[in-house]
Amino acid sequence: MLPVVALVGRPNVGKSTLFNRLTRSRAALVADFPGLTRDRHYGAGRVGPVPYLVIDTGGFEPAAHEGIVREMAAQAEQAIAESDVVVFVVDARDGLTAHDRRIAERLRKSGRRLVLAVNKAEGLPPAAWAEFHELGLGEPHPVSAAHGDGVAALMEVVLAGFTVPAPQAPAPDHDRIRVAIVGRPNVGKSTLVNALLGEPRQIAFDEPGTTRDAIEIDFDYGGAAYTLIDTAGLRRRGKVFETIEKFSVVKTLQAIERCHVAVLLVDGAAQITEQDAHIAGFILEAGRALVVAVNKWDGLHDEQRQRIKRELDRKLHFLDWAPRHYVSARAGTGLAALMRSVNRAYQAAHAKLPTPRLTRALAAAIERQPPPRSGRTRPKLRYAHQGGHNPPVIVIHGNSLQHVPAAYRRYLEGWFREKFELRGTPLRIEFRTSANPYAATD
Repeated sequence: MLPVVALVGRPNVGKSTLFNRLTRSRAALVADFPGLTRDRHYGAGRVGPVPYLVIDTGGFEPAAHEGIVREMAAQAEQAIAESDVVVFVVDARDGLTAHDRRIAERLRKSGRRLVLAVNKAEGLPPAAWAEFHELGLGEPHPVSAAHGDGVAALMEVVLAGFTVPAPQAPAPDHDRIRVAIVGRPNVGKSTLVNALLGEPRQIAFDEPGTTRDAIEIDFDYGGAAYTLIDTAGLRRRGKVFETIEKFSVVKTLQAIERCHVAVLLVDGAAQITEQDAHIAGFILEAGRALVVAVNKWDGLHDEQRQRIKRELDRKLHFLDWAPRHYVSARAGTGLAALMRSVNRAYQAAHAKLPTPRLTRALAAAIERQPPPRSGRTRPKLRYAHQGGHNPPVIVIHGNSLQHVPAAYRRYLEGWFREKFELRGTPLRIEFRTSANPYAATD
């Protein structure tokens, strides 16, 4: 087992910057904004003598009793419980605070090995961090997470006593199905993630914008390996005011680009909005497989259920190829069927379509409904082959294909989707017209 290192401290001391430094990534959002990190964020440590896992946490307030601060404290407590070593991060420029003392008192009771990291120490004399000896947590280790100063020496201390683990053969990342949970704020994305995991892994709070980062979590379900991505809610562009929320939107769009399957979660207790359609458009433009999940279904009466189905048909009509599921993330109902559709959508997105079968299917489609004439000519569709996957791309060769109308393209999409059972994935068709050897030349 890899050792687990938890980064704990009050808000805005640089925990996420240190996390990014240790993982050599930009996985955690970083800004000069207190309270940015809220959920636990895991990564593979790449600075130090042995491999390890590192956990980034939100600002820790051990005495929190209510609201989002209490939920953030619970996440930090869980990270402490999971860890082998806790790195207590403090701020050299702020000096020792009463908040630091409260956290130190709580950490001493945890029974975990503690290492004190004094961040933002670049350019400061040793006297600047001498006062942290008062915490009684051993030698303070000055570092600069932003510049990397002292980080390697810190990790030598943190990982002392641990050895390189015997090689194992876990499922490689490319064998995991990456599933992004996306939607508007406060539709229950984190609650759905927690329900699938069977534990309160993400903060689920009745307040829009609770999740700000895109959090990736590996888990196994029904014998398959997944990486769940909990994302920040996407508002309409005109509603995104805070700079940090703009970062969150970028993270969500990146998560859509990198996932295999997106689950578009909509709120059954509210109306289907234009923003739901815009988010679906992002997913469609990225070419990702898609499953639509209507949450909070258990709290609706029959009239509300019929209304929401009509709205789905009207506002998301361009997603008629995406399976729909009616679920309750809070009650945990409908999740098994949802994950079955996720698997089928993934398989459809990566389906291999043999050229002979595609060409026979194309001939059958033409026999049933030939393409319309354009003037004196009728487009001739001769054969088809697969040009890519995720999403599947079907390339059709022939003559005068530039005259094929959009309606006939849609007809072919529906035909191929039915013949090859491509449910849950976009399908793209490309036309390639052969050059006319008898065309006049200069």
